[in-house]
Amino acid sequence: MDKLIAWNKARPLHTIFWCGLFLRLLAAIFAKGYGWHDDQFLVIEIAQSWLDGVDFYSWLPNKQGTNIPEGFSFFYPGLHFMLFWLLEFLGLTDPQTKMLIVRILHALWSMVIVVFGYKTTLLIAGKKPAALVGWLLATFWIFPFLSVRNLVEYASIPFLMVGLWMIITGQKNQRPALWFLAAGLVLGMAFNVRFQTLIVTGGFGLALLFQQRWKETFLVALGTLISILAVQVTVDYFVWGKPLVQFIEYVDYNMHNAALYIVSPWYTYLLFLLGIMIPPVSIFIFAGYFYSWKKLSILFVPILIFMIFHSYYPNKQERFVVTIMPFLFMAGVVGWQRMVQLWNENKKTMKWIAGSWMFFWIVNFILLVPVTVMYSKKARVESMAYLSQYDQIQHFLIEDEQQTVLRFPPQYYLKKWINYDTFMRNDSINGYRDKIARGGTVPDFVLFFQPDNLDRRVDSMLTIFPELEYEATIEPGFMDKVIYWLNPINDNQIITIYRNSATIAKTTAE
Repeated sequence: MDKLIAWNKARPLHTIFWCGLFLRLLAAIFAKGYGWHDDQFLVIEIAQSWLDGVDFYSWLPNKQGTNIPEGFSFFYPGLHFMLFWLLEFLGLTDPQTKMLIVRILHALWSMVIVVFGYKTTLLIAGKKPAALVGWLLATFWIFPFLSVRNLVEYASIPFLMVGLWMIITGQKNQRPALWFLAAGLVLGMAFNVRFQTLIVTGGFGLALLFQQRWKETFLVALGTLISILAVQVTVDYFVWGKPLVQFIEYVDYNMHNAALYIVSPWYTYLLFLLGIMIPPVSIFIFAGYFYSWKKLSILFVPILIFMIFHSYYPNKQERFVVTIMPFLFMAGVVGWQRMVQLWNENKKTMKWIAGSWMFFWIVNFILLVPVTVMYSKKARVESMAYLSQYDQIQHFLIEDEQQTVLRFPPQYYLKKWINYDTFMRNDSINGYRDKIARGGTVPDFVLFFQPDNLDRRVDSMLTIFPELEYEATIEPGFMDKVIYWLNPINDNQIITIYRNSATIAKTTAE
């Protein structure tokens, strides 16, 4: 133990790195599924459907000229397309195996945040704050889970973190002009993953302007522009015959459709961050962030602008602010430790602060273990995997009378792209019966979402499809149930599958 302690003191980054990597590899192995709609249906489904030659979600121009740009960068899904092509070329076609590799690659990629977060804080404030920041970035309870998700909000952070480090170290470089230009190139890659990161990059530039570093600001801006144009213009012109059409469509759509999604008060993100970062330590972090505003303008400005923009914008979803959390930890820890030095001789205050941090780490560990290995959206994933054993499946029906909005089925795990019908809360059984009578497609399977009033709902469907037979019940994972209990908006359903024996025979596959 003495040797371990001595080794940790001599090489703190090594210890932090291996602990962070261990947690992320645990998540890569066990945290199957997907966390949100976007990390599955705006990345994985898109890439696999392209590879299968289907373009199921109509992101590409078609011969009829009816498809339009969707407003998403092709860069990140395109990387997955190339990865899936390579894996299938090597003979790996199982969806779960491919996703395991994707999660492992993301786990490795996310370690850039830990390493450069530590290195940047070390340059700014020294070993003690750097070590605390490193441990927070490596082991904060939700980071390992987020690290293996296909979220552009998180996958773009390494580029921002490296770009920030390059800006801070630029003046010491032997060729500072090329270094700052390269920093811009890296920051531009963050934009190519997620458009909104331009706010953070702009914040870095403003901080440099406030310091009257005109040349560095110009070089970073130039590098960012080159990086954006090299990727976005090239890809958009190749696909659509026009430059920057995806970004233009993104801006136009969000300007006119902001209120169609979750609309919350301006202080939503502030309360969210204060809660998720575990009070009272979360209050310490924010206090330190504001305390450090002069000396750490390179961190203070981009975080502030990012928060103001997203707080003003009507559409508020928690994952949007994940991008600035590592930077908030960095600025907050540095500022807070400077504040604490003012109270060093007040034993009561210092004891309370130490107890608060102990409370933080205990709660963090309690949350870290189950969240790191959480199989998210298990029922939706496993229901599609179950249906995939029926090679002859042509159509299915989703019956969810409790919802008006469909929870998309992840057909990546079905290994087949087929159309399906829905029967939602506002639909009538007579209307659906008439649709089938008029030549509507008869489903091979009916998937009943949620078990409420299941017998009545099955009996209703039996009046249309009398040869329905019970096939399987797919349960959500444990943490899916806990999250639903905490907030029913996270509707992770029990899915009951019935097979229409009139159209499809029972498989003998295991």
